[in-house]
Amino acid sequence: MKAIQISRPGGPEVLEPASVSSPSPEPSEVLIQVEAAGVNFIDTYHRTGAYPVQLPFIPGVEGGGTVTEVGSEVDGVKTGDRVTYALHLGSYAEQATVPAAHLLPVPDGVDIGSAVAVTVQGLTAHYLSRSTYRLT
Repeated sequence: MKAIQISRPGGPEVLEPASVSSPSPEPSEVLIQVEAAGVNFIDTYHRTGAYPVQLPFIPGVEGGGTVTEVGSEVDGVKTGDRVTYALHLGSYAEQATVPAAHLLPVPDGVDIGSAVAVTVQGLTAHYLSRSTYRLT
């Protein structure tokens, strides 16, 4: 499959197109055909090495698409479901394996691109308004 891969920390020049093996889901994961990937500031931290990750890696912590395979221990998610996810590396690729616990369903009538665009922002707003400081 096609992906963007990073083999060494650095600037945008280290984002390299690559052909990599298609992933297979672990028992608690699903395989997603990625249709949209979010671009977030944390991606630059991973790319530069400010937040170290094992090299080489596929960047991107937010994505969405259609579930194409479900791990043996996954309940409540099935092949064909449209989902988004956040806080899991690997969205800059055609396919990604993601823990089922990280998935959010995409409602009918909402396109994947729009759903992905609001996933991290929505989780951030929820966290800030519920856990950091309760709005009144």
